[in-house]
Amino acid sequence: MSMEMRGRVVIVTGAAGGVGQAVTRMIRDRGGWVVAEDLSQSVVDIFADDDGVATVVGDCADIAVADHAVAVARETFGHLDGLVNNAGRFLLKPIAETSVEEWDALMTTNVRGAFVHTRQALPALTDAKGTIVNVASISGLVGFPGQTGYTATKGALVQLTRTSAIEFAPAKIRVNAVAPGSIATGFMDEAMADNPDKEGTMRAISASHPLDRIASPDEVAEAIVFLLSERSRAITGAILPVDGGYTAQ
Repeated sequence: MSMEMRGRVVIVTGAAGGVGQAVTRMIRDRGGWVVAEDLSQSVVDIFADDDGVATVVGDCADIAVADHAVAVARETFGHLDGLVNNAGRFLLKPIAETSVEEWDALMTTNVRGAFVHTRQALPALTDAKGTIVNVASISGLVGFPGQTGYTATKGALVQLTRTSAIEFAPAKIRVNAVAPGSIATGFMDEAMADNPDKEGTMRAISASHPLDRIASPDEVAEAIVFLLSERSRAITGAILPVDGGYTAQ
């Protein structure tokens, strides 16, 4: 397992923080190369000392950015074996308080971004009989009042995963998704920013998961790397909850 990604080249969107950064580092630690893409310029500095990571700065929903990421993979590392559609936005608002602009921004980043990268990477992934992992959420599997826009985007990713898995199966491209529960990332910090009882709320969130804990980015990254690797070669179209038992309730 320690070098299970040896020789594999993977594009990771949203690579500057949280799960994206964790999975980028894990792929590298296990012998792979990464095209680390993020909207933030910080992605360049984060991986500046690693010549096994090529960086791309840009909006994941931009076709030109997706094309550039694929070109960088081929030109820098020779081929492309995998794609992790991780970039995303979060919004904690009920539907009555969600503006059209906020809805569109969520759909653009979370859904269009994954669609664009999947479509533009398809020829290279066909050549490699590659793998795609979409980062969905338990919010795409069950209802969460106050997260209407976000849950809609993650539900769309779940269906994008299932349908593209069937479409791409003849080309031997596998497509799966992880569906994390609560994770200790910047999204969590953002959601808690204005909470007067952050500590109490965090305890309640933890307790809502049967294992009574919030996952780390590395734990989600483990599931993603598993789905990228040959260990999961018989799995496609699956939605893997990484949720401490939340959806089993």
